[in-house]
Amino acid sequence: MNSKLLLSLCFSVTILLLLPQKGFAQQQVTGKVLHAQTKQPLEGVTITANTGEQTSTTASGRFSLEVPASATILLVTHIGYKPDTLYLSPTQPGIERQVLLEPVLSALSEVVVNGYESNRPLLQTAGALSVIESEVLQRFDESSLVRAVNTVPGVRMEERATASYRLSIRGSSLRSPYGIRNVKVYLGEIPLTEANGITNLNLLDAANCSRIEILKGPTGSIYGAGTGGTVLLEPRRAVPGEQVLQAGTTIGSFGLQRYTASASSGTEKSNLLVQYTRQRYGGYREQSGMDRETLLLTSSFYPSDRSTISANILYSDLYYELPGGLTQEQYEQDPRQARGGMFGSVVQNASMNQKGVNVGLSQEYRFSDKWKNTTALYGLFRFRDHPFNTDYERNNNQEYGGRSRFVFNTNLGAVGTTVTFGGEYQRGFEVSRTYDNNKGIPDSLRTDDEVLAKTGLLFSQAEFMLPDGWIATAALSLNDTRYEITRLRQATSGEAYQFSRDFNAVLSPRIALLKQLSGQVSVHGSISSGFSPPSEEELLTSDGVLNQELEAEKGVNYEAGIRGYTLGQKLSFDVVAFHFRLRETIASRQDLSSIAVFRNVGATTQSGLEAAAGYTLLEDANKPVSLLKVWGSYTYSHFRFRDYQKDETDLSGNKLTGVAPHTLTAGLDLATRFGGYLHLTANYVDEIPLTDENTVYAKAYFVAGARLGWKRELGRHFRMDVFAGAENLTDQRYSLGNDLNAFGGRYFQPAAPRNYYSGLSFSYKL
Repeated sequence: MNSKLLLSLCFSVTILLLLPQKGFAQQQVTGKVLHAQTKQPLEGVTITANTGEQTSTTASGRFSLEVPASATILLVTHIGYKPDTLYLSPTQPGIERQVLLEPVLSALSEVVVNGYESNRPLLQTAGALSVIESEVLQRFDESSLVRAVNTVPGVRMEERATASYRLSIRGSSLRSPYGIRNVKVYLGEIPLTEANGITNLNLLDAANCSRIEILKGPTGSIYGAGTGGTVLLEPRRAVPGEQVLQAGTTIGSFGLQRYTASASSGTEKSNLLVQYTRQRYGGYREQSGMDRETLLLTSSFYPSDRSTISANILYSDLYYELPGGLTQEQYEQDPRQARGGMFGSVVQNASMNQKGVNVGLSQEYRFSDKWKNTTALYGLFRFRDHPFNTDYERNNNQEYGGRSRFVFNTNLGAVGTTVTFGGEYQRGFEVSRTYDNNKGIPDSLRTDDEVLAKTGLLFSQAEFMLPDGWIATAALSLNDTRYEITRLRQATSGEAYQFSRDFNAVLSPRIALLKQLSGQVSVHGSISSGFSPPSEEELLTSDGVLNQELEAEKGVNYEAGIRGYTLGQKLSFDVVAFHFRLRETIASRQDLSSIAVFRNVGATTQSGLEAAAGYTLLEDANKPVSLLKVWGSYTYSHFRFRDYQKDETDLSGNKLTGVAPHTLTAGLDLATRFGGYLHLTANYVDEIPLTDENTVYAKAYFVAGARLGWKRELGRHFRMDVFAGAENLTDQRYSLGNDLNAFGGRYFQPAAPRNYYSGLSFSYKL
């Protein structure tokens, strides 16, 4: 054969062989699908390409799918989880993708909680515990946590003035005329509640949190002193496998301005997030403005398969004004006015200026499949400059502490057993000075104090996985709190002296039992005791008086509940009934100078019912309306004073001050395949007794809010959320934060009328 002819034939055959390969070029896509919270692999997840190819994940969560070069999208779906989308890029072939699937809220068996150190699904957790996911936090304008927290039954968060919060869990605000007391708060592994018993939650921006767990009732067996409950805040973190830049802004009525910016990077070996927030608010009332800046840094490193190291830094600079309480007449006449008179809020520049830094470092180390340890160390620095109507306070606080726990998993025969034990210690030193307030300027020194607060606990807990779906829990802790107050100077006597108060170590046990009736329903019951010593501000009031007779509260709580889901996971429910008996109850009252003073008032009985339910009418990512859900929560509180003698008057049997007998919150969530969404929320609060005598009540009120938005992926890298909303659509006149037992009848702190906001959030995925 002619050589030229042979060469031409070979060339022609080669071209013919290559053309089909070019026309049908394939790409291999591999990846791993994990549970977004536990980071555990998910089996049976469906992976579907927009060109029709389909596969599912293995037991290790891995998948491999061969798709044409024309494929651009993979849809990741799994029953009980929110669908996710992967965008395929021809410039990144061969890269293993990682997908984190978020469980839908109705799937209680998939919502893993950290409360009680169990790290179990909510369906297997014996206790009254509620979870606020990021979706709930973001259904509002994020100017505060108030509206999100108030969706939870049994919990009430109030805002007496802008950024002046009060948190009540089952009536715990009785002793909190301002601030947060008798509730232990953690940010990740780090206590946000200081050794002196005070929690400065207003140093946080709502956008700093990605998730909240609220444990109701005494939790001293694991988290130390307190009869109200415990709040676990999960700080925002970078998503593994993603590098994202984000910026957003919100503007609203009465001068609301919010700005957020963040940068995050997550890899297999580390993740890092830096977030900056700035919020300004002119205020509805006179003397009610605020300005807050926060800088949050969260990071995690994985030096080995056994070790995870995390570090958090939170810096906050907060200023807010205090308009003061109004009488009924002033409230009806002009709710926008501030407290007036010689010691009026404007004249005295009543306000709060706080700067703080919280630094925390923790490590989880897994010695083996059975043993692991988590240890956290932290430091805190806080400065407060606080002109009040009748005095002027300045203080500096430095604090350090740590928490360490060991977890041991084993089998006692056929019974799976988890044992948790450890300890926590906090030491705070505060320099506190009180002056006369001369029109917003510190004048003559009243008192000069040094306060050393030390608190600690040792705890242990054992969980037993018994046959037939039973889980038994037994826990015990030893709690101790001590204050050492050195008065360097007092204006009246000028003499220095020391005052020490040691609240002797108290044992706090807890016993719980859970029965899983099926894979969808469980019942639980528990008995727990609580111990709550006075905070520093209750022992050392702002006028410099030492309250040497105040005793710690002690109580026992009984509760039983049922939770689960049915109708193909469309209906979820969680119902708890409880009875709490509290002794040496601490209550507050204002004196002639509007200073809050505290005393033990005998005992209280607190019985109630807490219920939450949600029904998913529609959930299909492929339909125009992809989600339609209704939900609600209800709280009944039958709280009464017992053995309460005030001077010559017996107040036994009176309703507990500051607690509404009935509260109800309901909402509707709608989302579309095209990115549009709508959130509707309504809230009813029954009348609230404002005095121990039950002679003055705040009227019942009903308010509603809405948020309408459009959230959309723009190509492979960009994501945008445009939204607008309104609060108090009913234009109700009401007091969101009332001053209890206020002197001079100044009970009311009016909330804003109908108000609006709008905003834009934009992110870029590298």
